[in-house]
Amino acid sequence: MAGFEDRMVKFYSSDDKNVTINAVQGHFATSNSHINYYVDVTRLKVRVAEAKEAARTLRTKLLHRVTTVDTIVCLDSTEILGAFLAQELEKGGDFRMTNEHETIYVIRPEENSIHQFMFRQNNRMAIEGKHVLIMVATLTTGETLRRIMECVEYYGGSVAGVVSIFSTLPNANGQQIFSLFDAKDLPGYTAFSPQHCPYCAKKLPIEAMVNGYGYSLMSLR
Repeated sequence: MAGFEDRMVKFYSSDDKNVTINAVQGHFATSNSHINYYVDVTRLKVRVAEAKEAARTLRTKLLHRVTTVDTIVCLDSTEILGAFLAQELEKGGDFRMTNEHETIYVIRPEENSIHQFMFRQNNRMAIEGKHVLIMVATLTTGETLRRIMECVEYYGGSVAGVVSIFSTLPNANGQQIFSLFDAKDLPGYTAFSPQHCPYCAKKLPIEAMVNGYGYSLMSLR
């Protein structure tokens, strides 16, 4: 059997062929679901040139749909992409901010031991009274998005929009999702509840635990 990395296939954004992700088919588990693709978005999070290109594409998607952004809250180690998106939004046009210092905050939340998102006292000024754009690496069930939206609202912010590198959801929790890639880009992509996973029903082992940070193989192959 081919190695995990060797099985990965490159997929191109329909909006910008310079923006790509890798994906591999198999049986994978997230914290909320089982899925038949692992989507690797690492390059868009760690390579400067590719993150810049992705940020330009996201700006175009947000144009005329989100008008005010004061803060970008980044999950799944998307801070580099978030910073470049902030630069793109600060160019103006249809985008504006209410921050007196005329620049956008880019921060990430902390997740405590019971999986609640929180912001320390020194970061709360970036949330309270701000128009917050939420950035995530991947979205499949919307559960993580629900939790971060509740967190932003708890600390006095308002959710201005949601952007994602990959999302199976066109909208969630009352918000449209602006993504670089969606399920149509990965033929046959499906997410299952753990209780109704057809791979588990066939006794097929889980190949890896995955999330927005990456993957951990369950066994050496």
